[in-house]
Amino acid sequence: MKSTSEYLIPFIGLKLGKHQFEFKINKKFFDDFGFDEFESCDIIADVVLEKKATMLEIAFKHKGTVNVPCDLTGEPFDLPIKGKIKLVVQFGEEFNNDNDELLILPHGEHQIDLSQYIYEMIVLSIPQKRIHPGVKDGTLQTEALKKLKELQVKELKEEKKEEEIDPRWDKLKQLLTDK
Repeated sequence: MKSTSEYLIPFIGLKLGKHQFEFKINKKFFDDFGFDEFESCDIIADVVLEKKATMLEIAFKHKGTVNVPCDLTGEPFDLPIKGKIKLVVQFGEEFNNDNDELLILPHGEHQIDLSQYIYEMIVLSIPQKRIHPGVKDGTLQTEALKKLKELQVKELKEEKKEEEIDPRWDKLKQLLTDK
């Protein structure tokens, strides 16, 4: 991922308190990461950065839609997604991002790149199994489904032939009922 200045937040000049940022995420954002699981997307990511004296608290939220293929039919559809994560940024001797919820930046840093966190938050909010809503309620109409219905084997109605029953069986049935 090449770092762009759009997702770099220079926190050194910010006053103590909460600061809100909004990012519009599109397909190009994911292309920069080499992620090609969907055709298009329209996502708004809200970031609230709270600057405190010795650390930063960052709350990420996103909401929008991604155009993904259905796992059952292969038909593309707009899947609504939303999610949120929190990140605490502290300052230390060296950079450390081993923990998902804690980031340690060197003391000399003056800005933070949020693109990786936004990317992970959105990708992790996409369900593993993506099913078109038309499949669930039975309203999905596609060329493939029409062709399958056309080629479906029709049930043959077999007329029951009244076979002549051996009279010995009738005698046996009478034994059961003549108690």
